[in-house]
Amino acid sequence: MAVALPIYLDNHATTPCDPRVLEAMVPYFTEHFGNAASRSHAFGYRANAAVEKARTQLGQLVGADPKEILWTSGATESNNIALLGTARARRKRGTHVITVATEHKAVLDPCSQLEKEGFRVTRLPVDAGGRIRLEDLEDEIGPDTILVSVMAANNEIGTLQPLAEIGHLCRERGVVFHTDAAQATGKIPLDVQEMHIDLMSLSGHKFYGPKGIGALYVRRGRPWLKLDPVMYGGGHERGLRSGTLPVPLIVGMGHAAALCAEEIDSNALQELARLRDRLWAGIRERITDVAVNGTMDHRLPNNLNVSFHGVEAEALMMAIREVACSSGSACTSATLEPSHVLRALGVDGEATHTAVRFGVGRFNTEAEIDWVVNHLAEKVPMLRAMNPLNEPGEGGTDLRTIRWSDSLS
Repeated sequence: MAVALPIYLDNHATTPCDPRVLEAMVPYFTEHFGNAASRSHAFGYRANAAVEKARTQLGQLVGADPKEILWTSGATESNNIALLGTARARRKRGTHVITVATEHKAVLDPCSQLEKEGFRVTRLPVDAGGRIRLEDLEDEIGPDTILVSVMAANNEIGTLQPLAEIGHLCRERGVVFHTDAAQATGKIPLDVQEMHIDLMSLSGHKFYGPKGIGALYVRRGRPWLKLDPVMYGGGHERGLRSGTLPVPLIVGMGHAAALCAEEIDSNALQELARLRDRLWAGIRERITDVAVNGTMDHRLPNNLNVSFHGVEAEALMMAIREVACSSGSACTSATLEPSHVLRALGVDGEATHTAVRFGVGRFNTEAEIDWVVNHLAEKVPMLRAMNPLNEPGEGGTDLRTIRWSDSLS
């Protein structure tokens, strides 16, 4: 069967906006354009009602009360509010923050900022599959620990962390638990109550909504979870995120959440896993010397991160321009430093430089997966034959002998 090129398999970077989501948004750009904070006329009432409906839709997806949903510009801002806001508000109780070595930079960088402000940050190691060991977390939590931040699903290797167990441990110890759920939302069931989550970061464009909109779940109850704001100017969103609300984007994120809630109750997620597994089975069958990075037992249903030994990831992506995917390494042309995630797993230098991430999405087809497998089976052997690194005895360089810096930047 013919397929339309190029093929998009980079759904961890962003997802296409679902046409049904766009349809729901359009009236709020043109007809219902009011400011949700303008409560003195019908235009503002209608906008505010749309914002509150979206809160309900997103809350239903993650098991939250609508009043616990705060709108932000995306998961990066949500992470900053959660980490900086919580740590600064609880400084009198302690100055110890725990996170994980494989977190997204949107968590690691705010943690580095906290260190500059005098906080102590522990970055937990992970096992070969990318998961933390609960006993490590338990050992690190002390009387001065105020915050634990562990992402729900890794953006590179798709590894799922044991959120319920982490949340239970944090709740027992009286420690605030934050999770960056940008990659997991809409792809696995999430329930902030059952998982004892206090703060959760969400991003609309990761689950077929628009870019530029995100949310932060902030637990209510007794006691209330208090955060210091990181920006000021009007007191919107319970004083934690000032600024005029982007009503069309909020409507889109809410509608995208409602569609994901329907999919979780259907076979849609199983279909994602089936296509992902078909891709991996085809690669293993047609191409030698490949390895999956991360565990397959606790993984997002749409994620596949593969090292094609003997082929630089950047070279492979150039050779398969018809396929949108991502390098599994965070290299730059200047430093050639490998991915901090893969290094934390203990993956050797050569394998980190040959890793490619594929992200299957809602709109991918079986025919596209088969086309990608055939294309890879053609290009990988060709690139290996051209690569002098495959023959270090004849003047090439064996990447496994290179000593990388200790920096995770």
